[in-house]
Amino acid sequence: MTKYYAWAAVVAVVLAIGAIVVLTMGGWGPDDKYAQCRATKTAGGVGSLGGPFTLVDFDGEAVTSEQVIDQPSLLYFGYTFCPDVCPLDNSRNAEAVGLLDQRGLTVKPVFISIDPERDTPEVMRDFAETFDSIIDDVDGVEGNLVTPRFVGLTGSMEQVKAASKAYRTYFKKQEPEEGDEEYYLVDHSTWSYLVFPGEGLVGLFKRGESPQQVADRIGCFVENR
Repeated sequence: MTKYYAWAAVVAVVLAIGAIVVLTMGGWGPDDKYAQCRATKTAGGVGSLGGPFTLVDFDGEAVTSEQVIDQPSLLYFGYTFCPDVCPLDNSRNAEAVGLLDQRGLTVKPVFISIDPERDTPEVMRDFAETFDSIIDDVDGVEGNLVTPRFVGLTGSMEQVKAASKAYRTYFKKQEPEEGDEEYYLVDHSTWSYLVFPGEGLVGLFKRGESPQQVADRIGCFVENR
């Protein structure tokens, strides 16, 4: 399979998964204090998303979900070798976080790797630095006082699968390119998850929402806590 067709397959899977989640996710309840913050209303539901996990930080140390989600956090599952989707989505999330900073609202961007074979803690640190600089650019400052802002987490495949299962994300490693065993793509879902400490998942953000739209909706959630 050429890289072009492999990438086309990834896009097709991502779009299909996005459609499934939109159709099945919902059922927040009649007393939903965040109702005005949600982009869409859906019928039915698949139960609650999110749950405890243990992963590995930049220093190779184990961290729990309680340690990571100690403030409003925006989670995204992807991988650093992703050719297009992950950089675009994480750039969008970083810009949204910078816009929220300007309003005095702090949200932690969290990137969870679904490709731990290649995404070591060192690789994750380098990847995160790129998005820290995007946040700083939006803030209009050089070097945020709290660095790194952008958190990257990896771990064993078992740990990654457990975190993915908790949030019901999808990922599947594709076969490597013939003659290039180190090059492979990973199909994966592309939702971003807004999680509050003590509450769990409160909001979902799909591809296609702009940094401004994401910042506005996150701001609504934070201000209605």
